[in-house]
Amino acid sequence: MKKIKLLLLVVLSVFLMTACNNDADIPTGIVPEPIEKEDPSTTPSEDTASTPESTDSEASGESASESTDPSTEGLVRSRLTNEWVEPEVANTRPIAVITPNESAAIPHYNLSKASILYEAPVEGGMTRMMAIYEDWEDLEKIGNVRSLRAYFGYWALEWDAYIIHVGGPFFIDEVLSKPNVQDLDEDHTAFFRSSDRKAPHNAYVSGSGIKEVIENRSLGLSYRGLADEQHFKFAPDDNPNTLSQYSDAVNATKVDMTGAYKLTRCYFEYNEDDGLYYRSQHLSSSTDGPHIDAVNGEQLTFKNLLVQYTYYEDLGEGYLAFQVHDTTRDGWFFTNGKGIHVTWEKTSDWGATRFYDDYGQEIELNTGKTMIMIVKHTDKINYE
Repeated sequence: MKKIKLLLLVVLSVFLMTACNNDADIPTGIVPEPIEKEDPSTTPSEDTASTPESTDSEASGESASESTDPSTEGLVRSRLTNEWVEPEVANTRPIAVITPNESAAIPHYNLSKASILYEAPVEGGMTRMMAIYEDWEDLEKIGNVRSLRAYFGYWALEWDAYIIHVGGPFFIDEVLSKPNVQDLDEDHTAFFRSSDRKAPHNAYVSGSGIKEVIENRSLGLSYRGLADEQHFKFAPDDNPNTLSQYSDAVNATKVDMTGAYKLTRCYFEYNEDDGLYYRSQHLSSSTDGPHIDAVNGEQLTFKNLLVQYTYYEDLGEGYLAFQVHDTTRDGWFFTNGKGIHVTWEKTSDWGATRFYDDYGQEIELNTGKTMIMIVKHTDKINYE
């Protein structure tokens, strides 16, 4: 067993070094129905019809954080969703909760309260989620909670979040041992086990328990200035991003992840009435249905969907490694029933993953919750 662990560690180390320094040898990501990028020398000028037009807010210099609505007096913008929140909430570091998503792990508790939700493949064809909570202190039951994978840890750093998990394979030490990384691993005052289901799907945390551990360890609740203060770029509420400025935007009233998440089989359907994407996924081995939060009975909804094609390698024994630091990968951005092809980059541990349109401009998300789906560079998704 020690030999296997040593071999896995060597493979992981080689992967991380070569992935970052030898990009020419990395296969190009496969993108569904790709929109070919223009050669920079032939990219349309700004006054042509095919170039994305500046929004009214850009022309006037309006900021997404500005508002004359008296109901927002005393509130500030959330860096996660751009929604108006209490200053105390906005200034408190988020938590990043590792959540399983196989059939036996359902239902989830308080997942609808997450501001950002990640999903990525793990071993055995399964996916696992990481829920980023901003307003978490009053939540009584969060989860369930499972083991960490190193790549989730790097995405958690982007938010300066406390990583909440139940153990993990030995190579999570790669991220947890880095300076300033802080995690809670089934501490008895934050975690509890339920009796209504068997382990390992019965571990949960409470917001009050997490806060107690943080205070007892004198770790602090305030942001530390390590992560980018502005993570996403948001469109103003009174001038949302409809993607109509892109002549090559596609219709996307349904986004189907089945091709990439073969066990989860999740998909999103756009509701024109409220402008949100409603998430559905497996209920059993043969049945799909709405992804419901067991606490409030609400279906999970999102204003923005981001698909992130990511180079990966199999480390053996089913474990995967994803190249979270990169500058050349493809993706998709879906909002308001439309979609555009994007590229993404992440250049440092604590720096945000940023998404750009095919003209090199950072995309503007709309105010609300965001779902980020990590997809193997060899897989496909579909939209219609």
